[in-house]
Amino acid sequence: MSKRNAAAGKGKVIKMAPKIAYRNLFHDRMSLIVTLVGIVFSVVLVAIEVGLYKGSENKIATVLDKAPADLWIVPYGTKSFDDPSLLIGHEKYAALSTPGVQYAEDMIVSFSSWRKPAGGKKSFILIGLDWQNGGTRPWSLEEGSVEDLQLPNAVAVDRSYFEDLGIEGRGDYAEINNQRIQVTGVTKGIRSFTTLPYIFTPITTARKFVGASAVQATYVLVRLEKGADVNAVRQALETRLTGVEVLTHDEFTRRSINYWMFSTGAGLALITGMVLGAIVGVVIVAQTLYASTKDHLNEFATLRALGASASYIHAVILIQALLSAVLGYAAGMLLAMLAIYRLSIRVPTLTIVMTPTIAAYLFALTVGMCVFAAITAIRKVTRIDPAGVFNR
Repeated sequence: MSKRNAAAGKGKVIKMAPKIAYRNLFHDRMSLIVTLVGIVFSVVLVAIEVGLYKGSENKIATVLDKAPADLWIVPYGTKSFDDPSLLIGHEKYAALSTPGVQYAEDMIVSFSSWRKPAGGKKSFILIGLDWQNGGTRPWSLEEGSVEDLQLPNAVAVDRSYFEDLGIEGRGDYAEINNQRIQVTGVTKGIRSFTTLPYIFTPITTARKFVGASAVQATYVLVRLEKGADVNAVRQALETRLTGVEVLTHDEFTRRSINYWMFSTGAGLALITGMVLGAIVGVVIVAQTLYASTKDHLNEFATLRALGASASYIHAVILIQALLSAVLGYAAGMLLAMLAIYRLSIRVPTLTIVMTPTIAAYLFALTVGMCVFAAITAIRKVTRIDPAGVFNR
């Protein structure tokens, strides 16, 4: 046989690999269904667990992401944004007199007590913002305006917490730390990871509620001049101030996320769910691919006897795995998106995030899971004796 004919024959054999893989996969419909069920279960479980994890991260960083700060001055030993204590009170002015600093603003964060109009109490997290002096403004206001929040003892409450706080809507009255307040603003979609409501008010009002002096704050947010060296300004602030830590925005966000997701064990539970989902998928796909390969050992031996290389046989099995991955992922993501949509309607307080990037990572994970599972079948094929076909 000429080299040209041999090359043509080899090309035909290579083109046959997807066809053989397709026929092997769909020959036993029951095995295919079992494989797809395993992959779909794994994709749905991992998608929801990853979505919950990402949603939890977003909740933890809710206020941090809305506050435009290059550096945060926080009390020493602060574990997270929701671990507040008051600074001494001169930190903002020390920051403003530091070279490279363009602007600094105070923020009050405090655990407080809400007395419901009909009786009973509820703990919440009070957020005092200094937008009147150019600082961070309340966001996602659905009813009312920032001007309404400047009325005496006015606050903004998220709609999703109305029942917990015993109110029905804008205009209702209640008490914060034994001081009468009125709800003049309503936000939408601002949830905390701890499930305690975030309630917003001007910083002057917040200081009165928590008994802080006119210069005290929980955090000082620092914005730098264009071109200023972050590390140099940070070092200068650390030298000038005592009893504080100076963190970049990313550092404070990551510290807060790590505290709630790992120190409390919440993140480990979600990660465990993801790992278990992937393991279930690998085991089911590995078992079905192995069984399918075992059932077709004679056919693979025949191909080897006819001159097919071991890599060609491996390609057939890998293509089977890839086809399973694509079909299982498509069905799994469809069910996962449906489940996420239904959960978001039935449990509006539950935040599950799904983005194109997460979906792409899930597809890569599904493909990797199926390829890894195919290794067990490939190991079985590598021990085929081509001469065995003549002993049948």
